[in-house]
Amino acid sequence: MARPREFDEATVLDAAIQQFWLRGYEATSVRDLAGEMGIAGASLYNAFGDKRTLYERSLNRYLDQTFRERIGRLEHSLPPRDAIVAFLQEIIKRSLNDKQRLGCLLVNSALEAAPHDKEHQQIVATFLNEVESFFLRCVTSGQRDDTIPKAQKAEDLARLLLSVLLGIRVLARARPDRKLLEGLVKPVFAMLDNADPGKRPGKSGKRAAIQGRDES
Repeated sequence: MARPREFDEATVLDAAIQQFWLRGYEATSVRDLAGEMGIAGASLYNAFGDKRTLYERSLNRYLDQTFRERIGRLEHSLPPRDAIVAFLQEIIKRSLNDKQRLGCLLVNSALEAAPHDKEHQQIVATFLNEVESFFLRCVTSGQRDDTIPKAQKAEDLARLLLSVLLGIRVLARARPDRKLLEGLVKPVFAMLDNADPGKRPGKSGKRAAIQGRDES
């Protein structure tokens, strides 16, 4: 009969996230992880397999708590164009509140992914595709109801939005300046504006509440 685990999986995964966030994938050893997670190396391997598998599980949990939470909340409560705007505004706010300048774990992972490490690249690419898919759904829906212009292909706009997101997170680590980051998104927001203001949904109470919400 298998012995029950003597640790809370969510707690130890959060500890692993912190180690990968502080040190990066390559510089984090299994010994570092076991020490921070408070479990023996053998238990770590038994529960999570190798370091790469633990890394993927950690990124998944990080996304659950950040991008996926934000996407689910905004996509189901706001019109498409407003969901994109609120998403990027919250990213800026979170970046400015990042006093340790740790940045985004997913973006850091994308920058760290070595050209020779195809498995690492695939893990990161899979998660980045998930974020791009959110932008694509919003743009496609907005173009369908004429609240987002159709001058650009939905796929191209989604990729542009992804690149802006990555740019915000990278710039914020070196220059966490509000004017810089807000200036980065202004032309993008203008590109999403429909020429006919009558087709733009009004600023709802929900949107105002979301924009005023504090980020942790």
